[in-house]
Amino acid sequence: MPGLTLGDVVPNLELDTTHGTIRLHEFVGDAYTIIFSHPADFTPVCTTELSEMASYTSEFEKRGVKLLGFSCDDVESHKEWIKDIEAYKPGRHVTFPIVADPDRTAIRQLNMIDADEKDTAGGELPNRALHIVGPDKKVKLSFLFPACAGRNIAEVLRATDALMTAANWVPGDRVVIPPGVSDEKAKERFPSGFETAQLPSGKCYLRFADVE
Repeated sequence: MPGLTLGDVVPNLELDTTHGTIRLHEFVGDAYTIIFSHPADFTPVCTTELSEMASYTSEFEKRGVKLLGFSCDDVESHKEWIKDIEAYKPGRHVTFPIVADPDRTAIRQLNMIDADEKDTAGGELPNRALHIVGPDKKVKLSFLFPACAGRNIAEVLRATDALMTAANWVPGDRVVIPPGVSDEKAKERFPSGFETAQLPSGKCYLRFADVE
């Protein structure tokens, strides 16, 4: 059975977290949400990466973006691990929930299982996956890293901004107007006007506007 991929609706799982029990669709609500998995608690790369994610939390909050971590250990283990994460770089606080998934039910359904790595008992481990989920509960973007390599959270933030504006967008850039938006609608959305690139095809599909 194919795993969860771009354009799929995430399952509405009931999850135990460090913030109590949640339903995934209700947690996402009307916001963009970043869900990200970690192989295990009390491991070096995961600890440094969670610390980095904590340092970016305010930037995601400014954008109305929610964060939800996953690990296959239990809630009490997560709570003890958070103490280490916050002690590693004092001043950084883990304010987002971390899901407990000791039976690996959630990570299987979210396509976050590592094909090769096993725990000491031979059980499945999460890979280092990250899905950006839209308000429609669909996967908009996914990253997948091996267990030995931590994610670049600055790139996660940039990718989130791009999804919420236009492809390859970085702050300060103009946005690309999607082909499905008519010139009339574009004029309403961008009253200061927009630029249409003159291309050999003569087709007026590449339009740019300043963010207002």
